[in-house]
Amino acid sequence: MSPRIVLIGPMGVGKSTVGRLLAERLGVGYRDTDDDIVTAENRTVADIFVDDGEAAFRAIEKRAVRTALTEHEGVLALGGGSVLDADTRALLASRQVVYLSMEVEEAVRRTGLGAARPLLAVNPRKQWRELMQARRHLYEEVATAVVPTDGRTPEEVTEAILDALEPETVFPGEQDPRPEDAVVNDVTRIRIGGTAGSEPYEVLVGRQLLGELAGLVGDRAKRVAVVHPEALAETGEALRADLAGQGYEAIAIQVPNAEEAKTAEVAAYCWKALGQSGFTRTDVIVGVGGGATTDLAGFVAATWLRGVRWIAVPTTVLAMVDAAVGGKTGINTAEGKNLVGAFHPPAGVLCDLAALDSLSVNDYVSGLAEVIKAGFIADPVILDLIESDPEAARTPAGPHTAELIERSIRVKADVVSSDLKESGLREILNYGHTLGHAIEKNERYKWRHGAAVSVGMHFAAELGRLAGRLDDATADRHRAILESVGLPLHYRHDQWPKLLENMKVDKKSRGDLLRFIVLDGLAKPTVLEGPDPAVLLAAYGEVGE
Repeated sequence: MSPRIVLIGPMGVGKSTVGRLLAERLGVGYRDTDDDIVTAENRTVADIFVDDGEAAFRAIEKRAVRTALTEHEGVLALGGGSVLDADTRALLASRQVVYLSMEVEEAVRRTGLGAARPLLAVNPRKQWRELMQARRHLYEEVATAVVPTDGRTPEEVTEAILDALEPETVFPGEQDPRPEDAVVNDVTRIRIGGTAGSEPYEVLVGRQLLGELAGLVGDRAKRVAVVHPEALAETGEALRADLAGQGYEAIAIQVPNAEEAKTAEVAAYCWKALGQSGFTRTDVIVGVGGGATTDLAGFVAATWLRGVRWIAVPTTVLAMVDAAVGGKTGINTAEGKNLVGAFHPPAGVLCDLAALDSLSVNDYVSGLAEVIKAGFIADPVILDLIESDPEAARTPAGPHTAELIERSIRVKADVVSSDLKESGLREILNYGHTLGHAIEKNERYKWRHGAAVSVGMHFAAELGRLAGRLDDATADRHRAILESVGLPLHYRHDQWPKLLENMKVDKKSRGDLLRFIVLDGLAKPTVLEGPDPAVLLAAYGEVGE
């Protein structure tokens, strides 16, 4: 005898309500080990904690779980801390276990007011987070499926569980008409290896990731500064308030939107705010926003007290796949883009895909330029996915959004893990950027970065073709795929002299020797040094209009 399904998860997640609904849908009985304990002991769980202590309760709970697992055939809900016991986890190993998850704000809303929760007696937000840090990996260890409950009604959670169940659980002896895989809200963790004395860190990709932020900030920090653009004032303040609620001295530093934030004056404004707040070397900066904001936040972190820890929370495609990964931080000057900067890797990056849902089409599509770049220089599967449905690729609701972003991040992760300071391999990430940065400077940074890089990739493809490096089919593929998602291919023909001068001060140049990343073939990037000026002009002839 064994339960059809076992529900686990933190207190307040709704196991009882959902469990009863699920049992009704499956036509089986429902049982809750906490109810069993209350009946057997003739007192509440809270009273057992107060009277006998947690250790005594866990011993009682262990016996109750073992009994229920051998006696019950329906839906069984376990107490939030039952997975702490190794023997219990071993018993769950052969069973269908669904972990009902929720994030911190939802947890506090459900458990923080008026409920008798013995482990959340003082500071619900802080206590719940500490509990989850200790238990989340245990829930995930024994779970066969994870179903998020945030923003869902009990009926919606029940439906999600039914979709996640294995065929024999829903229809014993019959084939399940639901072919989908288990609904698992897994977080993808991409490791960036430490080089040149830097520490390794992780890029997390998924949804509802802000619950991970405090864990990255850590216990040593006393103060946290949230750097955010004006357009994300509400988000910045919400992060500040959440961190303050967890005991940190948190401040929010609002900066201008987009490239207007990447100036020495704005950096100085941030330094002043840190100084007035008493920021020390153990404190942490959080940069939330697009690529310009994370570039600025990282640069401020690199230069304050010769380097403090920082965390990137990118909110655009561009920032997720490029700016927030790799540790290149910087600001612009009148002479060029990112000419003042530092290599200062973050302590972690949180890529919450939900942030992309509110982006404008133009902002979203602009970020695709960096995704497409990753496809041409290293991972052609990216190109195949976009070409399979270009219109779907233009929206975060597309079927391949998560995979496109994860693949792009992995391309950059592989490169920067072996070359932090752009001494060799990392140069390939600049594909399309030499002309792209020149265009941005010429437009006084009013053009979107992705739009400029798109034109730059078109130029690089034509340059590679004319230099005898790149085959016609791959060069033509650039034009087709960029155009298919709505990225620009052309720039003003009469601006070539200015662009040429701008490229000569590009940080990739060596003296007066121009250097370009071109392709020897698909996913075969290489350096082209000092190309013939006539070839450069001819390549731009394909781009200019």
